[in-house]
Amino acid sequence: MLYTEVAAILLKLENKEGTVKSLVYNSRHKNKRQLFALLCETLKYASIINDIITSTQLLKREKFLKKHMAQVLVYEQLFGKGLQVGGKYRGALNRNKTALHAALVRLKVRSKVSKNEDLLPDIVKSQVSLPRYVRVNTLKITVEAAIKKLKQAGFSLADKPSVENFASTVSALEPGQFVQDPHIPALLVFPPGTGFHDNQLYKSGEIILQDKASCIPAHVLAPPPGALVIDACAAPGNKTSHMTSLMQNKGKIFAFDIDSKRLATMRSLTRRAGVSCAQLVHGSFLDCDPGDPRYSGVEYVLLDPSCSGSGIASRLDHLTDEEGSISTERLESLAQFQLSVLRHALSFPAVRRVAYSTCSVHRQENEDVVQAALQENEGKYHLQHILPTWRHRGANTFPQADRCVRASPEQDLTNGFFVALFEKNSERVDVKEEQTTSPDGELGENVSVKKKRRRKRKKNVSVETKMEDNETCAAPGTIVKEEASSKAMIYV
Repeated sequence: MLYTEVAAILLKLENKEGTVKSLVYNSRHKNKRQLFALLCETLKYASIINDIITSTQLLKREKFLKKHMAQVLVYEQLFGKGLQVGGKYRGALNRNKTALHAALVRLKVRSKVSKNEDLLPDIVKSQVSLPRYVRVNTLKITVEAAIKKLKQAGFSLADKPSVENFASTVSALEPGQFVQDPHIPALLVFPPGTGFHDNQLYKSGEIILQDKASCIPAHVLAPPPGALVIDACAAPGNKTSHMTSLMQNKGKIFAFDIDSKRLATMRSLTRRAGVSCAQLVHGSFLDCDPGDPRYSGVEYVLLDPSCSGSGIASRLDHLTDEEGSISTERLESLAQFQLSVLRHALSFPAVRRVAYSTCSVHRQENEDVVQAALQENEGKYHLQHILPTWRHRGANTFPQADRCVRASPEQDLTNGFFVALFEKNSERVDVKEEQTTSPDGELGENVSVKKKRRRKRKKNVSVETKMEDNETCAAPGTIVKEEASSKAMIYV
């Protein structure tokens, strides 16, 4: 039952057994979106609910009720859609209905407010409502055709904002309006809360709901059609599908993830998105041998490793933390892991570009990791100056930090994010800024158009690898076991 599952997660959060999103993801409840929504709302009102439960002595009156189930039931009775349950739980709440509503009224009178939402703690009310970002899946539909279908569905396209007035334009959007993003060519921007889960474009995989900041890594990595790519921590798959659209489904992406459940979700997402050039690998990217002929020709790596998630605007873990912040020890542990996978990505013999990103606001996971990797590979790599018109740059902690980008809800209307793009020095080229078009013909960010002055170099790719690159991916559900670095990798 939904209420039982939410109550169980509330107990686990209290006991520090996981984060909101990890506990929801690992739940057996089928409707994860419904579970997450009720859990988040209950957490937002938790301090108010606890006050009401205490003042009404609900747990003393109804001795069979456990605290966390009572929290869920009181939320639904007073702030939600009303109780969606019968039996003893409905009976208990009905017996105390008058007392519960009276306690809520007293709270509002005492706080001098008239609306329930005005009772929310400042930390909840201060959260920025982000726009709804929708990436057009150009594997299935052009941007122009998607816009036409959206207009037919009742939406209206407003004038495309400039980089300078993006925030003000988007903040002024009325319900039903949308604009094209000035940085990411295939990205459309709608007002917060715009629903698409019942939209046919979403159901068919023609549009993908993806935050703007999450689109930046694939956009700046820009693997061309025919490229050999690794997505090192790939699930749930939005970045993989984004790269696939840039590659026009030509080439191959090895998409690694160690979590079988997340990989199963990714398999479903990529199938719906029409991805055919990605091969899902159930295993750790750290176990992938750069010398294996399968991977020795990889030139592009997208690395979005596990992080604190401190930049996620909808994150509610701060409501369950006594200090509302991650410990220094936890940050150090994450940073060590992040540096280890970045070090591994930079070790591939043919690699030309590595995009490193996190959804963290902490310097330890961002600039410090990038600086350490540059120092370890001194003379081998430099950072590309990505998204030159993006004003929010990396913290000034080392000479090349301003070539990275940061994003935040307050400044950029996205989740908190960090992106750096490593490029091998032997691949350094003269760069001329020009306005360019994406494969679907839409004008985008001023991107780097390269005038090549490279020395020819031998590609460390075996004939066997080239033949494998031309093979289609294994059919969904097929499992092939191979040995890589003496460790089993499962290709799905």
